Amino acid sequence: MDDLLKGRLGGVDGYDIRCAIDGDKIVGRAGGKLSGKDIDLEITERGVAGTVGDESVKIELQDGELRGNVGKESLTLRGVDRVSGYLGAPIIGWNILAQQQGEKLEGRLGSTVLGREFTLDLGSAPGWVGTLVAVVAFYALEPRASLSR
Repeated sequence: MDDLLKGRLGGVDGYDIRCAIDGDKIVGRAGGKLSGKDIDLEITERGVAGTVGDESVKIELQDGELRGNVGKESLTLRGVDRVSGYLGAPIIGWNILAQQQGEKLEGRLGSTVLGREFTLDLGSAPGWVGTLVAVVAFYALEPRASLSR
C-alpha cells in the first residue's frame, strides 16, 4: 500500500514535491514535468541511498546522526520529529530546521533572508524522511544549493 508525501518547497515561486512511499522505497518528483527532477530513494539498514535527478544520494547513520552526501554536497541530519542539520560546507552551506506536528512537517532550509521554507503532508512517514526529501529536492532544483557544480 502506497503512502503519499506531498507539499511545497519555497512558497509561491517554489516547487511542488510529491512522492509515494511503499515500504522502504520513496519514489516521486520534485518540480514540474519539464523542469523537475525524479526522486528515487531507498531506506536501508545503514541509512538511505538512491538518486535525485542524475545525482546520487548516500547517507548513513553514524553516532545518532545521518551523515553523507547529496550529490557533491555533504549532509548531516539529527532528530526524528524535530530535525536539524546542515547541507554543504561551512560559511556557504545551508542550515536545516524542521518540526513535525502530526502528519504535517514545516521547516526551513537556509537563513531568514536567503532560505526557502517547506511544508509537507507526511502521511505516516516520520519527520526525518520528509526533511530528507525536501533537502534532496532543494539540492536538485535550486541553482544556488550547490556552489561546486
